[in-house]
Amino acid sequence: MGWSTSHDTAYRSADAICEVGQQVAHVVTGKDWRTVQTLFQLVNRADGPFTIPAREAGRMALVLGKAAAHPLMPAAWAGEVAALAKAAQRAATARQPWEWS
Repeated sequence: MGWSTSHDTAYRSADAICEVGQQVAHVVTGKDWRTVQTLFQLVNRADGPFTIPAREAGRMALVLGKAAAHPLMPAAWAGEVAALAKAAQRAATARQPWEWS
């Protein structure tokens, strides 16, 4: 199974999103991880589409952006994390839910 998101055109495998979550968890603070943890839990557990409210997507965008720019984030994953941050920010800016399907 894989995922597409609103506000982004990429299709990502479930395994890739799981790996992104692991990489993010290694470079952010506990407080920041709690902000994005729900996203990665939903990706791993959801058996169908789900949405993240716009305000929450904005908070997630900040954390994902920090994670992408963190010096310990592997370069191979920084681009994926940054792309998710941008998609989340586009949803938040448009005041639309961030949809995953």
